Amino acid sequence: MLTRLSSDTHEDVYRVEDPASGLRGFIALHSTARGPAAGGLRMRVYDSDEAALRDVLNLSEGMSYKNGAADLPLGGGKAVIMGDPAKDKSPQLLRAMGRAVEQLDGRYWTAEDMGMTPEDMAIMAGVTRFVAGRDDGAHASGDPSPVTAQGVLGAMKVGAARVFGTRDLSGKTVAVQGLGHVGWHLCRLLHDAGARLIVADMDPARTAATARDFNTAVGDPRTIHAADADIFAPCAIGGILNAETIPQIRAKMVAGAANNQLATDADADLLHARGILYLPDYVANGGGIINVSAEILHIEDPAPWVEDKLKAIETTMERILARAEGENASPAHLADRIVEDRMLATKAG
Repeated sequence: MLTRLSSDTHEDVYRVEDPASGLRGFIALHSTARGPAAGGLRMRVYDSDEAALRDVLNLSEGMSYKNGAADLPLGGGKAVIMGDPAKDKSPQLLRAMGRAVEQLDGRYWTAEDMGMTPEDMAIMAGVTRFVAGRDDGAHASGDPSPVTAQGVLGAMKVGAARVFGTRDLSGKTVAVQGLGHVGWHLCRLLHDAGARLIVADMDPARTAATARDFNTAVGDPRTIHAADADIFAPCAIGGILNAETIPQIRAKMVAGAANNQLATDADADLLHARGILYLPDYVANGGGIINVSAEILHIEDPAPWVEDKLKAIETTMERILARAEGENASPAHLADRIVEDRMLATKAG
């Protein structure tokens, strides 16, 4: 099932295959310097094996930074399954993936991500010990999506205080791209905070339902980044901030739940040059892995522990933004430096 691939950037990368169930995918362990690699399992349609491999490599590296930013004793890993979760997912396929995770003997912990649910994690838990994000069982943490959204909202308020002079988001217009588990919960929180919303998703039915839920305006998922909004919140796939889209953005701040929002490192500088405040994605969206890590680490009283970690996200974000302003640099670069310093300190220790 597992075929090890060579890599100059990651500790281990594996191709995962099981012809009987139709499973095709990859597992990437970017780093275990701070602890076992942890990161979700996503299932989506990819154009090619190369595209899926590129995604899992980028996402697993992002998890090393995300876990470092949240100061968790975990490294970075990720897994992807190639296929349409609405058509190709099956208990047989999930159990096959679970057996692959088990073969890594705790070096990688998985949880739900795009295309996955707590119910899917429960099926995998039948064949592997190294799965989190379950609804029941010892230390079960459940769906991490609401906690991810809560962390993004808190980070957004930190950014709003700098851009608009207040943490209060009431009356601010937020364009939300992507209405999956996290995007929908973020819309709920923003609606409750009094923000005006423009929403868009590639699924028209999901867009319409969210618009009804929160009485929002509807945008085009391909152009919502250019909406007339105060804040742009990318909550879908990565790479949305690039040389084509950045000149079109009218928002004063970008803060969302999507991973790997910047197509390249240079795009952080393009945003900074335009005076658009970018909140580093792996800091803002760390709530989900914090919630899952409470299960991985067997935290006995998780609620206050998670709440403290969410507050720490805001503190870290404020520190990043203050240093970035002082150095007249993109917050993305400052975030990288802070997390890399933490990683080096762990290795030195």
